[in-house]
Amino acid sequence: MPIFEFRCKECEHKFEELVSTSETGIACPKCGSDSTERLLSTFSAAGGKQSATSSSGGQPSCNSGYS
Repeated sequence: MPIFEFRCKECEHKFEELVSTSETGIACPKCGSDSTERLLSTFSAAGGKQSATSSSGGQPSCNSGYS
């Protein structure tokens, strides 16, 4: 189940909730109101460090198409 971000329309509290995509009527944990809206959230991805240079001479590892 994904984590969604919500905002309460009554008290403006923002919170995250682990819910199924079809679940509706999420109550605000601060005031208890079920007048909430799901927000459009950004996401973050963790990854390893990538290098822009190759191991042979320090030149860029891809051809940019310029002479």
